[in-house]
Amino acid sequence: MSWKILKSKKKKKNAAPKPLSNQKQEQSSLFTSVKENEKEFRSIYSDCSDFILRPFLIGGKYDAILLYIEGLSNTDEIDDSVLSPLMEKNENQNDIQIGSLVKSQVAVSDVKELQTFEDCIQAISSGNPIVLVDKYKTGFSLGLTKWEKRSIEPPEAEKVIRGPREGFVETLAVNTSMIRRQIRSPKLKMQSMEIGKYTKTKVIITYIDGIVDHTLVEEVKNRLKRIDIDGILDSGVIEEFIEDHPYSPFPQMLDTERPDTVSGNLLEGRAAILVDGSPFALIVPTTFYSFLQSNEDYYSRFLIATAIRWLRFIFIIISLLLPSLYVALLTFHQEMIPTALLISMAASREQVPFPAIVEVFIMEITFEALREAGLRLPKQVGSAVSIVGALVIGEAAVSAGIVSAPMVIVVAITGIASFTVPRYSAAIAIRMIRFPLVLLAGTLGLLGVMLGLIMIIVHMSTLRSFGVPYLSPMAPMKLSEMKDTMMRAPWWKLNTRPHLTGDYNKYRQSPEQKPGPNKGKQ
Repeated sequence: MSWKILKSKKKKKNAAPKPLSNQKQEQSSLFTSVKENEKEFRSIYSDCSDFILRPFLIGGKYDAILLYIEGLSNTDEIDDSVLSPLMEKNENQNDIQIGSLVKSQVAVSDVKELQTFEDCIQAISSGNPIVLVDKYKTGFSLGLTKWEKRSIEPPEAEKVIRGPREGFVETLAVNTSMIRRQIRSPKLKMQSMEIGKYTKTKVIITYIDGIVDHTLVEEVKNRLKRIDIDGILDSGVIEEFIEDHPYSPFPQMLDTERPDTVSGNLLEGRAAILVDGSPFALIVPTTFYSFLQSNEDYYSRFLIATAIRWLRFIFIIISLLLPSLYVALLTFHQEMIPTALLISMAASREQVPFPAIVEVFIMEITFEALREAGLRLPKQVGSAVSIVGALVIGEAAVSAGIVSAPMVIVVAITGIASFTVPRYSAAIAIRMIRFPLVLLAGTLGLLGVMLGLIMIIVHMSTLRSFGVPYLSPMAPMKLSEMKDTMMRAPWWKLNTRPHLTGDYNKYRQSPEQKPGPNKGKQ
């Protein structure tokens, strides 16, 4: 009995707080009296020094107030297009004309009528000034937003030699316009919603109608609607809330700063999520092979792109397995090393007091620390510190007998190989998995490495990204879609889209477009 009482008290203690009174007021309709509206807004925005409430007279007769946030609205346009024409005296104005007066006199293209305090607060927070008129129970939102925004620049993490050089910024309207500029069709749909009790962050789901499976769009919307949080500051927060397998180290959504990446994936039948305030868009569904493909693969000639992909896959395998193979061979399988090389390695390890597995952990952790320090330091000194630090620490560690020279070479090759992964989220997952593989190699040898690889493959085979198998089209095998995985077929061979979920718009171009000197002649 006492346990039940304690349990009920604990539930009461952890119960959700009751809504505040001003939150109830925000849901109510506007008052007819402009004085009451003014009093209410002053109460809602109390202790807000950037909130501007400007009383004025329309035509010298009717009381009105103008509400906006300093820094979010265009004050020059407010003076010229709102206050100046409305305050001009006109003897022909009467009570009946007041409702349409704002729309007719204000030289603003975007004017919306608002009925509740909540609508007005949302408009003000978005940078749209509000006009409230006495004896009129409707507010008017004016599209006069203006705030500082970053200029369009090439994305730092997704650089290309050939291809577009523009990247997303933190302003949602700019990001959507860049996608619209590339896909100039009304079939490109953009559905918006708000997430966050306090931030009211605008989130847009974009897709191409007729190509995307609408069950995918509904699933994305349902997952977004389930998010109940105080605020969203970046798309990474949303990613953690809507992914299929939250405990997996592998990313299940493709994040990108490039509009051409988003457009290319939309044309393949995927959907994208854009978040106001974040330069990173999320693309769903995705597969593991999408993280190993670069934008430049599609802008270069297909033979070069295929060769670079094979080189990239080889170095990814080296990045994952080289340290663990070194530990396994040196600890358990010395007979597999050529005699001359084994003698050289034994001589270099003569003064080292640690086993190979400890050496690897010392050097790998040091290398990861240097890489992280290079990312966090200012751009002017970050690269210099990471490179010089690696050289100095490596040479000093060998001279002091803490690690051997072959170990420094192995860690350096592993680090260079990890830089070939085009996507940072996939690269850091591979770097994380490397440590348990080294531990298995140091305890079980090559058997441990094989067991680790089997566990990784089994885990990846169970992953799904919005219903799509993570290793598709390899597992399950789809030969018709293998043209854009390990190789990149020429564009005139990529006639079909990948089959993701449900409804399938198969063909994206006309067949038989192979170029040649006699093509097109009748």
